Amino acid sequence: MWFDSWSGIGRVFLVGFASYVVLVLVLRVSGKRTLSKLNAFDLVVTVAMGSALATTLLSKDVAFLEGLAAFLVLVLGQYAVARLSVNSGRFAHLVRSEPRLLVHRGRFLDGALSDERVLRDEVFSSIRAAGIGRLEDVQAVVLETDGSMTVLRSLPDQGPGTLHGVRHPDTPEA
Repeated sequence: MWFDSWSGIGRVFLVGFASYVVLVLVLRVSGKRTLSKLNAFDLVVTVAMGSALATTLLSKDVAFLEGLAAFLVLVLGQYAVARLSVNSGRFAHLVRSEPRLLVHRGRFLDGALSDERVLRDEVFSSIRAAGIGRLEDVQAVVLETDGSMTVLRSLPDQGPGTLHGVRHPDTPEA
């Protein structure tokens, strides 16, 4: 069906504009955390918000205020999980993964690559993007909690520094 009614199209425009304005305001008030790089929990909330927006826009069975309530529930849920994560290490461990070392002192950690389902070519790509031409010049490649890779260049007399909290090859599996 290509066309149902002008009132249906008008509803989509009106509810769409209002939903967009409300969504932008809710995201603005909820803070930068809502729009940060995504970990698994943030991704779920983002997808659910998109689904709530689409349903509010296109379903005549969902009133505008019900859609608004869905946005608020999702943002408040994300806020609560973030707050609990900050205040409780145990809770944080339940909802967030930990960074994982993939390369250490110029050597691939094959067990970590396999566990995390990361190809060597993906790691090499990250190393090149960091401007490093030789694997021997890499102190570490870390798979971050959001799925991105951080590459640290080898420096003379470099201590553990920013590798604090990263699961090291000698660290038992969680």
